[in-house]
Amino acid sequence: MNVSRIMAFSTSLLLGATLAVAGAGQAQAAESAAPVDYVALGDSYSSGVGAGSYDGASGDCKRSNRAFPRLWANANSPSSFAFTACSGAITSDVTGKQLGPVTSATDLVSISIGGNDAGFADVMTTCVLQSETNCVNRVNQAKAFVDSTLPGRLDGVYNAISSRAPAAQVVVLGYPRFYKLGGSCLAGLTENERRAINGAADHLNTAVAKRAANHGFAFADVVPYFTNHEICSGDSWLHSVNWLNIGESYHPTANGQSGGYLPAFDAKA
Repeated sequence: MNVSRIMAFSTSLLLGATLAVAGAGQAQAAESAAPVDYVALGDSYSSGVGAGSYDGASGDCKRSNRAFPRLWANANSPSSFAFTACSGAITSDVTGKQLGPVTSATDLVSISIGGNDAGFADVMTTCVLQSETNCVNRVNQAKAFVDSTLPGRLDGVYNAISSRAPAAQVVVLGYPRFYKLGGSCLAGLTENERRAINGAADHLNTAVAKRAANHGFAFADVVPYFTNHEICSGDSWLHSVNWLNIGESYHPTANGQSGGYLPAFDAKA
């Protein structure tokens, strides 16, 4: 038996196996690092209202450099990044004003939409300024709208995205619950009002998630990430009523964007 030949053959096999594993690892790394064309659509929860550091060029859309789309782009260096989300946007604003950068080359789309269609701002204004009865009634009106009208509006947006970017991964983000029940707040809304508002957020998220699933889109639930960081938690990632900048009320802080929305999106992107 030629021992040197056997050793040489064994070494060759080991080297070949090592190179094969290394080659597979490099191929996998190359695949994961493939260029991504990313477009961020949606309303103020995507534009980053409440997080500060707004891009002056975005005007009233208030796109923040601390918003989760910008943070994700900074961390992942996509080959292209278009940020068209805008404060106050409703579904028709997305289809009418935001879809320009979405094309057949788009690989990834994020969107949060539906809250303004359902009357989010008016619900919160009613609850802050009027009686508990009026608050609960207004919440119930919003929930009825979510059941009757919002699904068709969401379908219109989702169909438009699919038509323009049929191969894209689309991540639809939901909304947080605003309040920690039984929390540290000693004044403000009643516990029944807080419970009703939280229930409305859950109702909206359920509707949005269902429409997203029907279109083959991923739904990113932010509620788990905001748990124990709601208003009245003592460590809130959401603004309460901000009388100096009313538009930031009930929107995520910079921590809410980086600790809530960013990981929720990243888990589905």
